[in-house]
Amino acid sequence: MLALPAQFGYSALFGVVFAESAGLPVPGETALLAAGVMAGAGHLALPVVIAIAVAAAIAGDNLGYAIGRRGGRRLLLRPGPFAAWRHRALHRAERFFGRYGQAAVLLARWVPVARYMTPLTAGAAAMPWRRFLAFNAIGAITWCAALPTLAALAGPAAAATVSAAGLLMTASGALAAAARALADRRRGAGSAALARV
Repeated sequence: MLALPAQFGYSALFGVVFAESAGLPVPGETALLAAGVMAGAGHLALPVVIAIAVAAAIAGDNLGYAIGRRGGRRLLLRPGPFAAWRHRALHRAERFFGRYGQAAVLLARWVPVARYMTPLTAGAAAMPWRRFLAFNAIGAITWCAALPTLAALAGPAAAATVSAAGLLMTASGALAAAARALADRRRGAGSAALARV
């Protein structure tokens, strides 16, 4: 990777961070840490890495928000499999963003799964766009500055540690979400059985 031209490194960084921010489960954090390591080795310029990552994160998050705002709500509310679960998930999201929206958008940038889900969910829950934009930008700037700077200064070992911590948080979050979905499904099945009695 270090042998690649710097321009390709910048383009790849923008593409991966943008895609993750727009809602695709791709390794944006890993790309940012790798770019930081390359900057520390003199193959990329750290200020350019930060600027490109910030631009990609903000643009991608706003695309994710727009997708959620235009189509996410209809998708969650349409009839079909898991309709009741999807309706409850949307209503929970609306309450959550109504109460904690600013902090959620600000802190989601640091949590792997939340990083690509929050813009879509904020849009689907109709969080005001200006509020989303402001706090999303703050989160993007701090995240995009801190990670590559840490990787550039501390080297590949620190980058690998941060990446492993992110994977652990992702796995924990996925297990918690699966457990909650299973509990909701069992609760719904129990309610339906009681209604038939």
